[in-house]
Amino acid sequence: MEQATTPMEYKPVFMPRVGSDNLVKTDMVRIERHVGFATRQKKKTLNDLHRVIKKKYGFKNVLELSTKSGNKLSFPLSPYSLQITNDNGQKSSVENAFQASKVFEQGGPYLDLLTEKPRQARKDERLISSGELTGYDYFGMEWGVEPLTTFYDWLYINALKQHPELHEEVVQYQAFTDISFNPKKSVHCAAYSLAMFVALHKRDLLKGIEDPGTFYDLVTSFELSNTEDLLEEGWF
Repeated sequence: MEQATTPMEYKPVFMPRVGSDNLVKTDMVRIERHVGFATRQKKKTLNDLHRVIKKKYGFKNVLELSTKSGNKLSFPLSPYSLQITNDNGQKSSVENAFQASKVFEQGGPYLDLLTEKPRQARKDERLISSGELTGYDYFGMEWGVEPLTTFYDWLYINALKQHPELHEEVVQYQAFTDISFNPKKSVHCAAYSLAMFVALHKRDLLKGIEDPGTFYDLVTSFELSNTEDLLEEGWF
């Protein structure tokens, strides 16, 4: 009798790099696919994912950024919680700032999204019905859509830079994951941005990154290794 094979799936892991041409190395980890109740399934998936990562790379510290993490550090680092203060002193979560900055063919930026609950801002119907995304406008700072994650990375990294109380602990981690991240729906991932922050922190390259041009020139001087590359390689 032929034995049934165990279904497998792949999940991304984002690793900060210090001595290479990448700021972040994105890799795919193969784990068993669990079926059943969603919460229990994700917890099993997460445990397997971190076990495989630690064994494959010899890491001790891996941080999950989703609500399934179980690590208290994940909450203040979530884009729904992490606050960024603009030049006018206005505070908003990274998620709110990102969604409120989007500019489309037929509208935007929708600044009222700055004060919505983050998950509601993300689901605002105008973000779907306003045509193609053409760029971003963050309080007069204009960004293009290429490279795809640069504006989001800038938002997240500058927000985290404004919270030095988190730095000492977060730089202890060697890899970051988010099992809720779906590259088919979005290329923007806070776990990737967090890994980039750690790499920049360890390389002592955070000075002046508040300036969009400085940040753009800095990150594009390195080879990119993100989920956009994985999509092009056919992983998803």
